[in-house]
Amino acid sequence: MTTPAGLLSRVVAKVVDLVLAAVAVELLHETGLIAGLVYILTADGFFNGRSPGKMLLGLSVVRADGGRCTVKESILRNLTVALGFLLWRVPLIGWLLFLAVLAFEFIVLYGSDTNRRLGDEIAKTNVMEVAGDKGDVGGG
Repeated sequence: MTTPAGLLSRVVAKVVDLVLAAVAVELLHETGLIAGLVYILTADGFFNGRSPGKMLLGLSVVRADGGRCTVKESILRNLTVALGFLLWRVPLIGWLLFLAVLAFEFIVLYGSDTNRRLGDEIAKTNVMEVAGDKGDVGGG
């Protein structure tokens, strides 16, 4: 049984994932930015649509048709956030642009009657709360 994820849990899950990506950037020096970008783009495509942030909060990404989120959908739904993350490396103006991207995504999600941010609209995905068996989300 799944229900649409709440706004707060979605935001917290995304913050957890962004912190993990930022840690990769800082710890892996030369390859950190690439590792962080790859993580942001693909994390929802593994573990039944559950990035570490979503696992922590009991959320899962599913396709609009109910199927599991694949790496393809994960990349599509996270392109906007990855672009903002890339801009974050540019001092001051990049930080402001990154915050603008995140704010835009939040505003779209907040105002959406379908509970989707821009990335979800592009990839045709939904973020759902997982009840019961957390590994049995999305079906075939």
